[in-house]
Amino acid sequence: MLVLSRLVFLGGKYLKFSELGLSDSLLKAIKRSGYEEATPIQEQTIPMVLKGQDVIGQAQTGTGKTAAFGLPIIEHVDNNNPAIQALVISPTRELAIQTQEELFRLGKDKHVRVQVVYGGADIRRQIRNLKQHPQILVGTPGRLRDHLSRHTVKLKDIQTLVLDEADEMLNMGFLDDIEAIVNQTPADRQTLLFSATMPPEIKKIGVKFMTDPTMVRIKAKELTTDLVDQYYVRAKDYEKFDIMTRLIDVQDPDLTIVFGRTKRRVDELSRGLIARGYNAAGIHGDLSQDQRSKIMRRFKRGQLDILVATDVAARGLDISGVTHVYNYDIPSDPDSYVHRIGRTGRAGHHGVSLTFVTPNEMDYLHEIEKLTRVRMLPLKPPTAEEAFNGQVASAVNDIDELMAADSTKRYHDAAEKLLASHNAVDLVAALLNDMTKEAASEVPVKITPERPLPRRHRNSGRHSGYHNRHGHHYNRRHRNGHQRRNNERSRHHDNHGNSHSSRHSFNIRHRTTE
Repeated sequence: MLVLSRLVFLGGKYLKFSELGLSDSLLKAIKRSGYEEATPIQEQTIPMVLKGQDVIGQAQTGTGKTAAFGLPIIEHVDNNNPAIQALVISPTRELAIQTQEELFRLGKDKHVRVQVVYGGADIRRQIRNLKQHPQILVGTPGRLRDHLSRHTVKLKDIQTLVLDEADEMLNMGFLDDIEAIVNQTPADRQTLLFSATMPPEIKKIGVKFMTDPTMVRIKAKELTTDLVDQYYVRAKDYEKFDIMTRLIDVQDPDLTIVFGRTKRRVDELSRGLIARGYNAAGIHGDLSQDQRSKIMRRFKRGQLDILVATDVAARGLDISGVTHVYNYDIPSDPDSYVHRIGRTGRAGHHGVSLTFVTPNEMDYLHEIEKLTRVRMLPLKPPTAEEAFNGQVASAVNDIDELMAADSTKRYHDAAEKLLASHNAVDLVAALLNDMTKEAASEVPVKITPERPLPRRHRNSGRHSGYHNRHGHHYNRRHRNGHQRRNNERSRHHDNHGNSHSSRHSFNIRHRTTE
């Protein structure tokens, strides 16, 4: 989904996209998108990328960053040059596919060729597609290295390199892959880095790979939108599933994402929801790419009401129309929370997020509130009677819509026969009974308890739980590699024989959006 508008607010006045130096073909793509709200990351990034500057952008998924780097990249593509001119490295298959699709839509009028490569798919088909000479390539680190070793991808003509969701690529252990890929690009390229968070490791990447970048940072108060109502329910682990289904009945969401901490949790939640009559499916890393793609297509088309997902599987999902996000398991770090709820409340639409918190997890809730600077409101679990009333109200609304469609005349004769032999109230009650689900207690569902999160140390400071568990793991994984590469840095040269150490001029200029 693009988050664009015809007007961008910069420097105290509104600017039209036509004033940014974009071609008519791109202005058509923007107009065709139909979105009206510009985002801070777009306002700041597009002019700088058009000028050829290196940029570090702090932006959550769904803030329009693909368009922020995509529009100027497409503008700079030379249609007469069949070589790959821009490379976007993405952490997951889902994000890579969505980025390719969005860049294709943006560049369609300019006839820019865009391809994507990722693991878990037939590499021979990808090689055939690469022979069509894409000018923009999107890919995951492992599959890109595979193509480089096969010489089916050449990066000597790269003008712009994009490292998308850099913090996630670090967490997934892709640093060595990224360095190997970057070392095959020209030293005078433009480099753009986007990350939801800004730990020290991200700035180290900037030191290695960027030249005098400008940092665009969204303030903490903008990390979550006023368009998302944020609630929490305090409940024991074994209570959460019944409470969640009752909430779904009462709130009657249009399109919902439920986040679970583990693959087993996702499987059990999706099976449990289906058993109780909900239109649900789950995605996680153990599913094949084909299975995940089919589920995502159904969800995007509205053929699926509830998507259950792990954080990794949902990374980069860009879906319009999500009205509710349920955090069945509270995330272990605050930044994951921001990623999760960022999938609702988009493009001016209202959204709701609800987080289940066990008694020993309240400190994690407080850490999230510190980061987002938003106080979550407690929500009282609905009773079985309230859930039933919610189901009935939803069924009545569905019946009203059916009546408004005025397509019932052909059934009048059968209806009159039924009314002659049955009471009208009994007939309507039977219809409502058929349209509502069984009570939660009538369909028992067993959800295996997860090991509780470790208690936080109250004096450990913000993000301490995240850094203690993840940051130290990262250091153990990469410390030796950092030292080895630091020793070897002077021996690394690009294809032109220039030392990459020449790119270590690093003076970040900060631009913090208001």
